[in-house]
Amino acid sequence: MTEPEHATRRAVRAAAPAPAGPSSRAGRDLPVAIAAGVVLGALAAGLLLVHPVAFLVLICVATVVAVWEMRQALAEGGLFAPFVPVAVGAVSMVVAAYLRGAEALVFAAALTVIAVLVWRVADGLTGALRDVSAGSLVLLYPCFLIGFAALMLAEPEGRWRIFVFILITVFSDIGGYAVGVLFGKHPMAPRLSPKKSWEGFFGSVISCAVVGAIAIPLAFADGLWWQGALLGAVVAPVATIGDLIESSLKRNLGIKDMSTIIPGHGGLMDRLDSLVLVVPVAWFALRLIAPY
Repeated sequence: MTEPEHATRRAVRAAAPAPAGPSSRAGRDLPVAIAAGVVLGALAAGLLLVHPVAFLVLICVATVVAVWEMRQALAEGGLFAPFVPVAVGAVSMVVAAYLRGAEALVFAAALTVIAVLVWRVADGLTGALRDVSAGSLVLLYPCFLIGFAALMLAEPEGRWRIFVFILITVFSDIGGYAVGVLFGKHPMAPRLSPKKSWEGFFGSVISCAVVGAIAIPLAFADGLWWQGALLGAVVAPVATIGDLIESSLKRNLGIKDMSTIIPGHGGLMDRLDSLVLVVPVAWFALRLIAPY
């Protein structure tokens, strides 16, 4: 598809009327969003309880979906990441991280970049540098970052580490959303995310700190409440930055959501944006809080 065609599609989407239906002050169809969030949370928690490998499969599936969404989004800007080598490499990175650790994650990522280069150059040199760059971007964000979830899962008490990481990060969104809707008056980044406010940000920090202070001592025998509070206070700004990074990417590409596969939320990457950036920070912090 040519660049003028992409521009036309973006203009049509921008001019299209918003779908009818009840929405919150933050622009979501709140009942549908809550229901979808509960289903996703229950699925993740259920697989985490069943077996670590079951959750690893979920990570792999989510990674492939994220690659597809990122590829579709980048295509709107005329960037075409090769899907097959990126998706196969992304799954390989996750599995390698789970089985062999951080060194294997880095090694698999390097091999995948080479595979993307060979795959794309074999299809012709025109636009190859552009498409290899797009593929490398997708491999880094989100695939390489998602690999840290596999590292965390493979460690002792790995399921508790994953649970705590997700719980604290999710409450960044919940606290920021609730406080922002009720009290938000001062825009935080109006050009990127007009509905995100400084009041909501402080709500995120407080929510994450409280949840961390409760969760860390309950999940880990040697965990202290202040360690959890400090972790939460660090997670909140990182999660917010993750949200703003994706907002910037979508605004640059002229799209509202990464896809429409999750009712009331948009795409999977619209839900993973905070988690993806937080996971390496949480992996490192939890190794300090609960060493083995």
